[in-house]
Amino acid sequence: MKREDVRNIAIIAHVDHGKTTLVDELLKQSGVFRANQEVAERVMDSNDIERERGITILSKNTAVFYKDVKINIIDTPGHADFGGEVERVLKMVNGVILVVDAFEGSMPQTKFVLKKALELNLPVIVCINKIDRPEARPEEVVDEVLELLMDLDATDEQLDCPFVYASAKGGYASLDPNEQGKDMTPLFDTILNYIPAPEGDPEAPTQVLISTIDYNEYVGRIGVGKVDRGTISVNQDVVIVNHHDPDKMRKVKVSRLYEFDGLNKVEVQNATIGSIVAISGISDLHIGDTLCAPEAPEAIPFQKISEPTISMQFNVNDSPLAGTEGKFVTSRHLRDRLFRELNTDVSLRVEETDSTDSFKVSGRGELHLSVLIENMRREGYEFSVSKAEVLYHYDENGKKLEPMELAYIDVDDEFSGSVIQKLGERKGELRNMHTNSNGSTRLEFSIPARGLIGYRGEFMTDTKGTGVLNTIFNGYEPYKGDIQYRKQGSLIAFESGESITYGLFNAQERGALFIGPGVKVYAGMVIGQTGKAEDIEINVCKTKKLTNTRSSSADEALKLTPPRVLSLEQALEFIDTDELLEITPKTLRIRKKILDPTMRKRAAIRK
Repeated sequence: MKREDVRNIAIIAHVDHGKTTLVDELLKQSGVFRANQEVAERVMDSNDIERERGITILSKNTAVFYKDVKINIIDTPGHADFGGEVERVLKMVNGVILVVDAFEGSMPQTKFVLKKALELNLPVIVCINKIDRPEARPEEVVDEVLELLMDLDATDEQLDCPFVYASAKGGYASLDPNEQGKDMTPLFDTILNYIPAPEGDPEAPTQVLISTIDYNEYVGRIGVGKVDRGTISVNQDVVIVNHHDPDKMRKVKVSRLYEFDGLNKVEVQNATIGSIVAISGISDLHIGDTLCAPEAPEAIPFQKISEPTISMQFNVNDSPLAGTEGKFVTSRHLRDRLFRELNTDVSLRVEETDSTDSFKVSGRGELHLSVLIENMRREGYEFSVSKAEVLYHYDENGKKLEPMELAYIDVDDEFSGSVIQKLGERKGELRNMHTNSNGSTRLEFSIPARGLIGYRGEFMTDTKGTGVLNTIFNGYEPYKGDIQYRKQGSLIAFESGESITYGLFNAQERGALFIGPGVKVYAGMVIGQTGKAEDIEINVCKTKKLTNTRSSSADEALKLTPPRVLSLEQALEFIDTDELLEITPKTLRIRKKILDPTMRKRAAIRK
């Protein structure tokens, strides 16, 4: 049986190509909001960090009605670090809308998400977005997408996909690149005509695959998935089984059932094939679990989530200023919070180490882990983290393999030389180089993942903020040799106390400072960057000795250069392998792992 009153689609694209803005327009034009309702921009990006950074981190479900058909829409992230989110939600849908920027065209993440959709044989609607950009080139972008489909071995049906030309910001779509539409009707009609209705047997035993987990402090875990077979009802007894864990078999009861309507979850008594539902009241529910009728426990196959590629050590903060600013500071607090994150983030791994005060946390990239750090910091946690390190693999001969990335870089011609030189030093190989239609140069590099750690900040400086860097994971290759991360040393505080203008004035001649006057410091804390390769210890708490002839007011003439205040990302990029970043709700401090200068020198000699 087909359910003609339902369509399930996911919106997939490279980062910043306009997925969330497109969903906004579909919600507005389907009447989800009242005519006079104040609506925030990118309403689907509900998390604070998503709003501030303008990126989508977690996939979100919504639903709109058009011509009496319910269209379930899933908005997915575009960043490679959150690729795990995209992989799993595609199991819930019957088709995808691939959004491509009318100027940028096909990008690395476009290829990644499209490949995943084609592997699941999902029909694709291509939406060429931002056609109102002055430099838009829709016809060329269509050719690029068709080339990409051929490269990915698409079938003839998939190659014959419909193209819709839209401006999500302008709120219109059309089927002709030279015509400006009035509203989103052409896109809605294409969805109804081209995306197949869900099929299944509503009388068969229940089968629901859980593709996403939501977490709520009040109701606990909420599993989101599509009803693949049969019907699911409130108070129904079901068993949990898992394709990758054949021994798993647990009987549970469905206590509450929700369907999506606009931005809300609406409680329902039952749901049948094709419905995307949220189920609460089952405590130990995981992504990839299948809820089945007890008489027919069959698990639905579910692809394993891609492995993490980088890791960091999360430690209990043990600096002299520990515990003065945070609310949660003990190892038990840290452990509980990290393991709770596993409830919703499947791409994350948390492992205990030999020390009870330290945990190894692995993720898909620096952005992935920095979002976790920022969330914990806002919740009142205080801890320290080490420099990100890549996770190596070993082949059967014991040879060391490391994760590789493909880096696609768009820069103005004048900056391409310094970018090529810097990435060459970081073991990058230039694979391709060509000029874009707007006069900039596109460089394609194959580079070890560790070569990109700490590079983004330097890249933005080298290209004066105009460069665009996109990366995508590209398998494992033999180890490429050692890379020197940082050419400059650190300025290290010599004693504990409070920084004073007189001490800082003398220190700024040695390098760039990260702090101003009146800041609490301790011995071993990094307060700046030197111009040379070695570390320098300096006393920034030093006051001027006053005599009859030297008055304190003479200090007022001292001019300090404004300090370079590092953001979380910049600090994570800056720290070296012998340093830690101390994170509290109010402050970020860089410090040496070994605070005592004598012990530090001994450790360096031993190394």
